[in-house]
Amino acid sequence: MNSSVLVVGSVAFDDVKTPFEERKNSLGGSAIFFSVAASHFTRVNLVGVAGNDYPHDAIKMLRDHNIDTQGLKITAGKTFRWGGTYHDDINIRDTRYTHLNVFADFKPIIPEEYRQSPFLFLGNIQPSLQLDVLDQLENPRFTALDTMNLWIETTRPDLIKVISRVDLLLINDSELNLLTGELGLLKGLEKVHEMGPKYVVIKKGEHGAYLSYMNSLFFVPAYPVYQPSDPTGAGDSFAGGFLGYLAGCDNINFRVMKKAIVYGSAMGAFAVEHFSVDGLVNLDRNKINARFSALRQMVLL
Repeated sequence: MNSSVLVVGSVAFDDVKTPFEERKNSLGGSAIFFSVAASHFTRVNLVGVAGNDYPHDAIKMLRDHNIDTQGLKITAGKTFRWGGTYHDDINIRDTRYTHLNVFADFKPIIPEEYRQSPFLFLGNIQPSLQLDVLDQLENPRFTALDTMNLWIETTRPDLIKVISRVDLLLINDSELNLLTGELGLLKGLEKVHEMGPKYVVIKKGEHGAYLSYMNSLFFVPAYPVYQPSDPTGAGDSFAGGFLGYLAGCDNINFRVMKKAIVYGSAMGAFAVEHFSVDGLVNLDRNKINARFSALRQMVLL
């Protein structure tokens, strides 16, 4: 069963400096990383906004990857730009600047052709916009949400509303603590499930990820890469592999979700091996399945 995934999120240029290299004007943004990762499993419908400085070659790359860009609005002005520097411990970074540019006025309008999309990923954007997107869709089969500390601290009422309406919440350890006030993983997960989501994924970066469903937990390690080049977008690439795989499944249950999170971990690892989406664009299913099998071997007795 093949289906489509709708993603609503940011489209950006990233200026990234790591201990190994510096790269400017890299393609970035949650919608881009997610879309390219998910495109190896299913058709993707992308909704976002970019300035008229966004390169035609980038749009062609998206279309060549079975990503529908009808929902990508090109408007007068400059594209959202983020600059960051990673430390020797590549899990730690400093944001040098964030220039929202045209993204500051982003109001997602879902094209009519996308409104029956069965799968939805709400990228890390303002919760009021995420709620607006949900109101524009016609009974999606499965919805997933990403968020961040800023929204937990500044727009908690709207965030709680949107959390209550999704099937899956993806957050990291610190966001779980901030959202629930609980330091313990199990108590925090219990509180999040009470908010509404059937499934919760706790992202732990190079230390893997947890999948929680009712009283069951599943852990997948991060695939160990020889040398990480750029962790930017790893979480959105993880989500793209996760949701992309689910979109091709007839049923959604805990067993299927466990396979999906392993695919997510594989795609996140491909992303960090290179800058921007370079590690994702030239993949094929043979390479992806080989990494999936290697990860499975790590968790099987």
